[in-house]
Amino acid sequence: MRSEKQKMLAGEPYDPSDAELQADHVAAKQWAQRYNAAAVESPQVRGALLRERLGSVGEGAVLRPPFHCDYGYNIHLGARAFLNFNCVILDVCEVRIGDGTQIGPAVQIYAADHPRDPAGRASGLEFGRPVRIGRNVWIGGGAIILPGVTVGDDAVVGAGSVVTRDVAAGATVAGNPARAIGKA
Repeated sequence: MRSEKQKMLAGEPYDPSDAELQADHVAAKQWAQRYNAAAVESPQVRGALLRERLGSVGEGAVLRPPFHCDYGYNIHLGARAFLNFNCVILDVCEVRIGDGTQIGPAVQIYAADHPRDPAGRASGLEFGRPVRIGRNVWIGGGAIILPGVTVGDDAVVGAGSVVTRDVAAGATVAGNPARAIGKA
């Protein structure tokens, strides 16, 4: 029998009230509190804190506090990835951010999802869909990236956009929902 955590990581319906997941969530909140309090610390101290909780952290990656996430261990930052203040990542499954990608302030990345039908939602089960953001992507402030989205290398996402579907490599998208407006 698979644990609720194994189901969550596989993108299958899982019970978020499971004791193991609740303990992981509390640990992530405690880590985030420490990380966010380290805003005045050196980049080396903040980098060590990132490596303590995140799935992987590339050389020179920067994540400016405050920052919030569900678990942390499903987040993978490429080399020189940059996330500005007030980013939120709901990482119930893998969220990968490529090398050299720049993410503006208050961007929200959601891998967490919920059933669409009322009976499914009433069951309390949730599921996740991985989010992948390529290399050298620029995501403007306040954008929202929805579950299951892949943003291709060298793409640009306009500030305030809501990205509901995949973005092709080199494309520029903007709006709600985000639509192609040209090449990067």
